Amino acid sequence: MSNPPVTELQSARIPASAASVASAPGQSRTGELFQLLRDGRARTRAELAEMTGLARSTVAARVDALTSLGLIAPAGEAFSSGGRPPSRFAFQPSARVVIAVDVGATHILVAATDLSGRVLAESRVEMEVSAGPEAVLDLVVGLCRTLLAQTGRDARELAGIGIGLPGPVEHSSGKPANPPIMPGWDGFDVPHYIQRSFDTHVVVDNDVNIMALGERAFFWPEVDSLLFIKVATGIGAGIIGGGLLQRGADGTAGDIGHVRVPRGDGVLCRCGNYGCLEALASGPAVAAALTAEGVPAATGEDVLELARRGNLKAIQAVRQAGRDVGDVLATCVSLLNPSVIVIGGGLAAGGEYLLAGVREVVYQRSLPLATARLRIVQSMAADEAGVLGASRMVVDDVLSPASIEALLEKA
Repeated sequence: MSNPPVTELQSARIPASAASVASAPGQSRTGELFQLLRDGRARTRAELAEMTGLARSTVAARVDALTSLGLIAPAGEAFSSGGRPPSRFAFQPSARVVIAVDVGATHILVAATDLSGRVLAESRVEMEVSAGPEAVLDLVVGLCRTLLAQTGRDARELAGIGIGLPGPVEHSSGKPANPPIMPGWDGFDVPHYIQRSFDTHVVVDNDVNIMALGERAFFWPEVDSLLFIKVATGIGAGIIGGGLLQRGADGTAGDIGHVRVPRGDGVLCRCGNYGCLEALASGPAVAAALTAEGVPAATGEDVLELARRGNLKAIQAVRQAGRDVGDVLATCVSLLNPSVIVIGGGLAAGGEYLLAGVREVVYQRSLPLATARLRIVQSMAADEAGVLGASRMVVDDVLSPASIEALLEKA
């Protein structure tokens, strides 16, 4: 497969700071014009002029600038009642490629996507995040190179790399912040380490945050208030409020895994506290509890397999885990009033058993007004929620009005 031509957009690196720079009035008009085309609908210059109120000559110049970057391209002709039919222009998602990385406690999933988030190729490997940042990120770099080769793309065509990590992250710097299950990662400069191999924009966030972004962007775009709950080796929540991801003051918003639950007295959590939700309802915790009852299970997947085979103790254990999660979510519903709660992660793959427990407690304990329109559903993105969200995180950064203006200045 031959490589596509390298345009100015593909050869210019987008500064990491560009996406966070607020544009002054009048300085990002080409970037703002581009936002109208990001929905993929083809439009003529005249239609864009009507939508923006700009002169047609101004629109034409900005369309030419975006075309030179490879971001938009002619997409057929519009109907004409006389004279030459006007050309339509549309967003070109294939102009660049994004590498999306979902690092879990025990796995790494890496995907190459286009600028619309469409997955072009992906690779999954099993690896413990506790192996340390250098070992994990070296493997990530190797997988990135493999996927670029597999898709016939060049590193110069990278729009950016998005990474989700299973612990708190200072999003502004991309450095993990005291992650409980990631020894050696605290304060590690993840973007800088990746940029030693790829001269591109690198953004890092907590894995549940990017799962929330992915689930919402591709399956619930009309929902402005959504909670994504990951129940796996750890438990966490990604919070979408007002259509925006809510990270909190220090990036720890949504850390529900270490909220105390009623039946947790005397149960020690790996964080050092007693009674944490994660110590009772995570995959390893449910497996340990089941083993103590005489049904051997080493992992959450073992528990799910037993449940699929109809083992009543396993089914009861998964449903009880759902009730424990529901105890915490009932408070979240009262506090945040989401319209959708999405349950994802490894233990959610068991289907309705976990969800039944969650729904049982949330609908029982929350006020009717807060649950009247509340939907509690299983993740539709499933295992790909993380990479879809990591891709979206990069795309929203590099295609922002400020980033487009930065590219035009470099062109």
